[in-house]
Amino acid sequence: MSGVRLAEVVAALGGELLGEPGLVIRRLAPLDTAGADALAFLAHPRYLSQLATSGAACVVVGHAQREAATLRGAAIVADDPYLYFARLTQWWARMHRREPPVGVHPTAVVEPGALIHPTACVGPLAVIGARAHVAAGAAIGAHCTVLAETRVGESTRLHPRVHVGEGCLIGARGIVHPGVVIGADGFGFAPHEGEWVKIEQPGAVRIGDDVEIGANTCIDRGALEDTVIEDGVKLDNLIQVGHNVRIGAHSAMAGCVGIAGSARIGRHCTAGGGAIILGHLELVDHVHITAATVVTRSILKPGQYSGLFPFDDNASWEKNAATLRQLHSLRERLRALEKKS
Repeated sequence: MSGVRLAEVVAALGGELLGEPGLVIRRLAPLDTAGADALAFLAHPRYLSQLATSGAACVVVGHAQREAATLRGAAIVADDPYLYFARLTQWWARMHRREPPVGVHPTAVVEPGALIHPTACVGPLAVIGARAHVAAGAAIGAHCTVLAETRVGESTRLHPRVHVGEGCLIGARGIVHPGVVIGADGFGFAPHEGEWVKIEQPGAVRIGDDVEIGANTCIDRGALEDTVIEDGVKLDNLIQVGHNVRIGAHSAMAGCVGIAGSARIGRHCTAGGGAIILGHLELVDHVHITAATVVTRSILKPGQYSGLFPFDDNASWEKNAATLRQLHSLRERLRALEKKS
């Protein structure tokens, strides 16, 4: 891989360079395994012991580690090393990534009325539906299906095998990874005489700007209103978002989270891997759900919430859950009685 000089890194991203500006970097690597051609970073003091022994050509450090870094070699001093490294990875990717060719591949299918900007890319065997709109700089990967009246925003990248259903909207600068399904029917059925009668889902999915959606995540279309993913949301792999869900701006969710229909998630919320949020609940802004927690009621106060509970028949489970919620107050009452005796 072709290298870049440290001077180029600092010119692009800022920071204070300590060391030789002409030093060439050919890769990014963890602090403990970095070699003489690598740039690494120290984001937390707990890894300070690795700094002296690291073989990295240069290390991104905070102001507190400035002196220790200069004792071992070249360094870039930044206000927030972790944020600096995140922006470094983006810059590095732009420098080394092979951009798809502009234009429509000969094997792609473009239906009548579709509008594809001259600077957009449509890859092999992709399908662009009637009256769909692919904006400037957008990239539609191989085998993607973008159905009728869908809009893909500027500089948004759909990796191969993404499916976007009819009438859905994806904003600008999005990243959608392989296997994602946006706008499949939500899970809606009415029980009737021991059978299930399908409820059609005429709503759509509206996704804001700067959203990233991980591989094989599914976002269902709305039943009547739209399913909405606001600006800056980050969704990991294998997440299920039910119909009519709304996820507020800049929320982030780890792999295998499940959100049932019509849940409302506030802004700047997080959910750890495997967390479940039941339908028709509300989570206010700045709620943080730890991994594998099952959220069974609305959360109306910001904070961090956890909960694991063994399953049982529902009546017993609800009684035990109610008792558990009273455990602290029962303990305090018992203490008060002990003091009186």
